Amino acid sequence: MSEQAGYLVLSTGDVLEGKWLGSTTAVEGEMVFNTAMTGYQEVMTDPSYAGQIVTMTYPLIGNYGFNDIDNESLKPSLAGWIISNPCFTPEHYESSRSIVDIVEQYNIPTLYGIDTRALTRIIREHGEVYGKISKRPNDQPKKFISDPQIVKKVSVTKSIHFTSSQKFSGVPNPHVIVIDFGYKHSITNSLLELGCNVTVVPFDTSLQTINKFDPDGVVLSNGPGNPKDLNYLANNIKQIADIYPTLGVCLGHQLIALAYGGTTKRLPYGHRGSNHPVKDLMSGKVVITSQNHGYVVDMDSVPINEWNISHINVNDKSVEGLMHRTKPVMSVQFHPEAHPGPIDTHNIFQNFVSQMVGKGEKQHA
Repeated sequence: MSEQAGYLVLSTGDVLEGKWLGSTTAVEGEMVFNTAMTGYQEVMTDPSYAGQIVTMTYPLIGNYGFNDIDNESLKPSLAGWIISNPCFTPEHYESSRSIVDIVEQYNIPTLYGIDTRALTRIIREHGEVYGKISKRPNDQPKKFISDPQIVKKVSVTKSIHFTSSQKFSGVPNPHVIVIDFGYKHSITNSLLELGCNVTVVPFDTSLQTINKFDPDGVVLSNGPGNPKDLNYLANNIKQIADIYPTLGVCLGHQLIALAYGGTTKRLPYGHRGSNHPVKDLMSGKVVITSQNHGYVVDMDSVPINEWNISHINVNDKSVEGLMHRTKPVMSVQFHPEAHPGPIDTHNIFQNFVSQMVGKGEKQHA
């Protein structure tokens, strides 16, 4: 393999030299970092990273290879990838491809041999940082804002239906609509494993169209970008949540808050990793969660006459969950499907399904 020099040029003025892994295509994007020790395949294929250059802080990436099981989307959406040390000879019984195979297959501009922890310190210090991967060290980035149309680019364009192999006793399987703002496949897989039939629909699907599917509940998925860019959907989302049991995940959580009069704000450098501690204010327990977001719900904006704050981040006290006081509507900033990450919060999906099953039992009594 040739070791051609490549450069990461940052909006801060810093220039980091590395080596190209695969494609030498220049690319720009927002700089973010993920602290997970494992799960690099899920990170690479998570649509929430669309338009971003992702830095993996763990030094060795690719050691257990890539498989056909753990992808979170049909293809990666991230703009570029920064890693320290790639493993060229992976070892795992499910591995079918190496990191080189993947970045070449999907033409992902990737630099290695960079001090990713030094890069992480730069992002932490400056907050909103943009960068360009290039062959030239003086090739300055020109992009300094996230694409307001990024959700449209990663969402499905027509509905997709999945049928669960699990069967409920005495009641029909719940039917869940997943509104796709950049959904991870593990969300639908979690619902299917719990016995739900699932229909994934485009991000801007109207209440009238959703009514035609006659669902038992609705999930607003994760996704990329600034939640305020989707403010025009607020009325539609509120109408949906006022009618159906609703669960928001990550971006979906933020959109529910916006729909009910709250607001969102940017974090200094985001929460991205698989070991973020969150306190469940209902039980008093602390759980470890998988997270990937750069924005949060502003706690001071939450209409407390309608909503309880159900979860907070232990480290920075930001809002991690909301629960409506009178309606079966809740949302969480973290990822209950936990791919990659711990399964401490899988009960979020279980509780959501129990709500729908209870509703179905009453309807069919």
